[in-house]
Amino acid sequence: MTVTERGIWLHGTAHRKDLSAFTERALRLDPAAVVRLRERPSGTIVAWAATGFDVLASRVIGGRVGPADLCVGADALLSGLTRMDDQGYVNPGFGMDSAWRGALPPDVGFIHLDDVPARVVLDLATQGLSLAKEHSSAHGPPASLLDQEVVAVNAGRDSVGIPMRCVFALTAMGFLPDMPAADDVAPTSLGAEEMVRVRAMPAWLRIDARFGTVYQRRGDPAVVLG
Repeated sequence: MTVTERGIWLHGTAHRKDLSAFTERALRLDPAAVVRLRERPSGTIVAWAATGFDVLASRVIGGRVGPADLCVGADALLSGLTRMDDQGYVNPGFGMDSAWRGALPPDVGFIHLDDVPARVVLDLATQGLSLAKEHSSAHGPPASLLDQEVVAVNAGRDSVGIPMRCVFALTAMGFLPDMPAADDVAPTSLGAEEMVRVRAMPAWLRIDARFGTVYQRRGDPAVVLG
């Protein structure tokens, strides 16, 4: 790839479907969503999007992108994905680097704390959705609900609380398997062996699920994530 080449080159239709699903979910949360694409040396791309819960979502897709760090409108990206050519090339639309707000978490430095059954996460999402429908305003769920720590994860002397906003972000982005398209979720649709992995570092909380990862900035509620 020369320095003048611009676009996305995906490793086949499976990766196109993965990126399309990620982009569609981001658009459901925000019709003006921006997707940030960053190339890794391993031959993969990390797609990033803000979820509206002050939580970032990411998904890894096989491919490359030029330039190696690119922000584009989710609507234009989704349109380009429908026209991927035989070489895996996707035209992502105009660059929107100035529309991205906030820093990204680092690739390394996270400590594994514990694994939480995915059924527990879906059960919490069901309860949270019920409360959100009851108490939400025109501005969405109340901050008190989003900030409520619903799972405590302990590893040695380290203890981290998982807030409801991370649970909502995981389910809204469809990162757990067998999730229906509707808002309703079914905890029993997941096997008992399905887990989400909780990691942390001083500045970030990270939760890995089968189809993607969410990150929440720790310690500074004033940080705005586009």
